[in-house]
Amino acid sequence: MRILRALAYDLVMVLLFAAVGRLSHGEDLTMLGATAWPFVMATIVGSLVSTWRAGPWWVQGLTAWVITTVGGILLRVVSGGDAPIGFILVTAAVLALFLIGWRALLRRQLSEPNDAGGTEWPDDRTMW
Repeated sequence: MRILRALAYDLVMVLLFAAVGRLSHGEDLTMLGATAWPFVMATIVGSLVSTWRAGPWWVQGLTAWVITTVGGILLRVVSGGDAPIGFILVTAAVLALFLIGWRALLRRQLSEPNDAGGTEWPDDRTMW
């Protein structure tokens, strides 16, 4: 279940990334799928690999981010799209914020003191 939940969160973040990108360039969302598909495909791989392997939340986030960013840009280029350096830098920054960020927020939420006043640190593999 945790793998599917992490995949769903990652996919939502990537679709949000693509939607914000289109809107910031004055485009509507009718072609969102055409913009997002390379990153959606890379996210599926990145999310599954990162969640499948053991490790702390931040390693899982970094793994998902690297695979999604590199894979998405490569798929974009081989399918005829362009990837100027500005696009690559913005993509890397936004996807880092989104794919590592939700994991950090969830980790922080789960590590807040409980009602008894203690702090419970969930196992990273079961935090979602």
